[in-house]
Amino acid sequence: MNWILFFEKGLWFGAAAIGFAILFNVPRRTLRYIFIMGALAGLLKTLLLWFGVNVIVSSLGGATLAGYMGVFAAHDKHAPPMVFAIPSVIPMVPGVFAYRMMLGLIKLSIIPDENYEKVLSETISNGLNATFILLSLALGVAIPLLVTRKESVKKTI
Repeated sequence: MNWILFFEKGLWFGAAAIGFAILFNVPRRTLRYIFIMGALAGLLKTLLLWFGVNVIVSSLGGATLAGYMGVFAAHDKHAPPMVFAIPSVIPMVPGVFAYRMMLGLIKLSIIPDENYEKVLSETISNGLNATFILLSLALGVAIPLLVTRKESVKKTI
């Protein structure tokens, strides 16, 4: 693995998280944390993918890291945890799988040819990948909030 490209990818994950945070009009004091959280969550997903972990589980790991970091950043910056977690995981949304699924649906709507079964199976596979990645991102953000709900984060620090 080329480490320079790896850390460059982290910068791009952080920049994308900042872009979505600005789009959602989050407080200015939270932008530094969102950049760090987006970069680390994206790097964890990339690292897990490099080690051969499934893309769905890798996305869950990155989103869970962002969720836990969001809980602790919320305590430090006095903002809701979702302000930190949601912009941090949006760069991990599976746009490629959803795009390929839509292209497959368009191909299936045209007159069927000899590759119909192949296109159908690829379309279903891409759609299921996109769906399960989105579910893993949602669970990864929600799990830390559910785990830390009974006790205040102040007691864990």
